[in-house]
Amino acid sequence: MQYGGKAEVLKLSFIFSSLNDDELGKLANIAIERSLTPGEFVFWDGDAPEWFYMVVAGKVRVLKHSSLGREFTISFFGPGEMFGEVAVFENKPYPASAQAVTKTNVVGIKRKDFLSFLANRPQVALRIISVLGGRLRDAQGRLRDFAGERVEHRLASVLLMLSAKLGPTLPFTRQEIAEMVGTTTETAIRVMSQLKDRGIVQSVRGAVIILDEQKLGLLGEGPPRV
Repeated sequence: MQYGGKAEVLKLSFIFSSLNDDELGKLANIAIERSLTPGEFVFWDGDAPEWFYMVVAGKVRVLKHSSLGREFTISFFGPGEMFGEVAVFENKPYPASAQAVTKTNVVGIKRKDFLSFLANRPQVALRIISVLGGRLRDAQGRLRDFAGERVEHRLASVLLMLSAKLGPTLPFTRQEIAEMVGTTTETAIRVMSQLKDRGIVQSVRGAVIILDEQKLGLLGEGPPRV
């Protein structure tokens, strides 16, 4: 990727969208490119937070391993989305691992270089605070859902979240969706079959298509809270 190409990729981020061409150029100058093969890890849970990344092409999943060795997928990131920045800005070890799902290209920025860049750009710092606040709200919402709601409601909520980011055709297998929901693949298949029978979703090879977002939204709301 050429110098100008990195600047264009970085501009896709909400955090960097307000930068002028000169600032984007300086940011691109400290960014590195990295190509990943399917299954390759970008970083591991507990690693020192030296870099944060943005996806150029492909797909990255962020996952945790339980004490029993089971994998739990926290989220997925696609082109134009940033990951690893929370640990970098907090200067604490990565709280989860990041792994390429497909052949993936990313650009990375080293923590110490970015802090130097950030020193005289308070508007970028404010955008970072906004992004981190949104991530925290999402995480709190998912914890609430996992603690008290049925699998059907959790699955509907995850599908709605993915649809808001990617559109009605979701390029995920039922196993990947099960990991995001925090359930078994068998349970996810059972619930997806029920949604299919109700005309809400359709499953195709390697993807799920949302047919009726309104019905899915009603299911995702779950029972009334009192």
